[in-house]
Amino acid sequence: MGADPRPRAIALMGPTASGKTAYALDLAQRMDGEIISVDSALVYRGLDIGAAKPTHAELAQAPHHLIDIRSPWQPYSAAEFAQDARAAIAAIVARGKLPILAGGTGLYFRALLEGLSGMPQADEATRAGISAEAQAHGWAALHAELAGIDPDAGARIHATDAQRIQRALEVYRLSGRTISDWQRNVRGARLPLKVLKLVLAPPERAILHQRIEARFDAMLDAGFLDEVRALRALPELAAHPHPLDLPALRAVGYRQAWEFLDSQASSQQFRERAIAATRQLAKRQYTWLRGELDARWFDPITQRAGLDAAVIDFLGIPLR
Repeated sequence: MGADPRPRAIALMGPTASGKTAYALDLAQRMDGEIISVDSALVYRGLDIGAAKPTHAELAQAPHHLIDIRSPWQPYSAAEFAQDARAAIAAIVARGKLPILAGGTGLYFRALLEGLSGMPQADEATRAGISAEAQAHGWAALHAELAGIDPDAGARIHATDAQRIQRALEVYRLSGRTISDWQRNVRGARLPLKVLKLVLAPPERAILHQRIEARFDAMLDAGFLDEVRALRALPELAAHPHPLDLPALRAVGYRQAWEFLDSQASSQQFRERAIAATRQLAKRQYTWLRGELDARWFDPITQRAGLDAAVIDFLGIPLR
């Protein structure tokens, strides 16, 4: 059997603060690649420091795609991401460059690499009703409702993950079918590329927790709270009845900062809550990543030689 003729692509997956951005940038420079962000926070303009968005200097070092393409009050779905990412990949391949998919949003990766189910699109009226129920009774109550309807989703989705709880209930109320049932019946063509899946993560969870804490303190020093103040001052967000229900402001750290600026927490409580929320995000990401059975795991800091060797073997050409 001959060699696989499909174009190559590298998928750099991993939990938050694991070093994906730095390795993606290095790989793009050494292999004449272009980076496609697979991160649901980086699509939003104004979410820079708290979302660990590449700096202007980093963006200038290699072409990047799907960053700063929506305002923070605008929706952006996994289906839209998959469509936009496929268009970007086709253009990158046509230029003879290497597509590098880098990020930690599992739903985006699944939508792009495997296709999506035909579940109902977002419905603003249904979402507004669910948000109103959450305001009245709390997301924990809605999570309990979801667990009764769809035990698989209830076990998979954390009780504080408002975005996913809302989406699961929305799908059920619109279609009468659980989101787990929809997800078991995925349709759509897979990405027509040969993809090397690499999970970038430290060997011990405690190491990642240390990196998360150090990075968050660096974000505070860089002006994260001023960034959130600027977001709060935007007329579209200031006028929104429930801004924290917007997907952009559900990004880890932003909700905690917003509540702190509403004087619902002390500085120390804010820091602790934001770091705890980031650790919870990393835990959910690890759960998703463990299901990627065809992925290879490396710590980009302590296992860099092995990581580079895996890329060289996959591409069949040396790194520059």
